[in-house]
Amino acid sequence: MRTDIEERAVTLARYIIDNRATVRAAARHLGVSKSTVHKDLSDRLQRIDEPLYEEVKAVLDFNKSERHIRGGMATRRKYKGI
Repeated sequence: MRTDIEERAVTLARYIIDNRATVRAAARHLGVSKSTVHKDLSDRLQRIDEPLYEEVKAVLDFNKSERHIRGGMATRRKYKGI
């Protein structure tokens, strides 16, 4: 039987995989903090479901590799609106 925390970790992982979402977007969607999402996905999920962990890790690694691009685009939109 899974606990609520384990179910939340799996739900977060499924949301991120299905939507190619970021940690921030997943946190907003489930109403938890970014730290909670990170803890659930990096520690708990690995013990609960290793294949799901590997799948979500690939999405998170991709998001991390694009982080600098997203930041630059956000800055551009900010100053373009001024």
